[in-house]
Amino acid sequence: MQTMTTSSPLHFARPTAGQLGVATLAMAAVVLASNILVQFAINDWLTWGAFTYPVAYLVSDLVNRRFGPGMARRVAWVGFAVAVVVSLLLAPARIAAASGLAFIASQLLDIGVFDRLRRGLWWRAPLVATVIAAVLDSIVFWGIAFAGTDGPWLTWALGDLGVKLGVGVLMLLPFRLLIGRQAARIAANAG
Repeated sequence: MQTMTTSSPLHFARPTAGQLGVATLAMAAVVLASNILVQFAINDWLTWGAFTYPVAYLVSDLVNRRFGPGMARRVAWVGFAVAVVVSLLLAPARIAAASGLAFIASQLLDIGVFDRLRRGLWWRAPLVATVIAAVLDSIVFWGIAFAGTDGPWLTWALGDLGVKLGVGVLMLLPFRLLIGRQAARIAANAG
């Protein structure tokens, strides 16, 4: 059981331009893919977008862990802008707008919750932040994108939320592996 117990202020690494670019592109790619995939139903309770969207929380949480909440917000805002512009070209305007609003609200919530819980057990911050943010994202997205339209959008919303939560839990494994690799690289560079 690993905990972080430090009472001193946290100091975060400064990202290189390449690291910032990779994080921003990853965020934009996840949102764009999700905006396109949410238009394709698997059945009456699920769309393909549910499988890709939780990766956005993984990106946010990794950036937040390594570079801090300020940099995570920057990546979220830039990824948001790029994704909305491209989504407006490739997805219906209502889906692009709903996705943009849901994305930025849930990402900012995820970043804030993660930052408050970062000093606890390694899994608590990403798990709690992802669950709370996924619920907000689903309420905002589905309420704007499909409310008042034909189709089983309410069951899609519930199915997508269930999958987002499940995939969010599964994202703990790559999160742990990647923060472990980061810690090993930092230790090797310090020694």
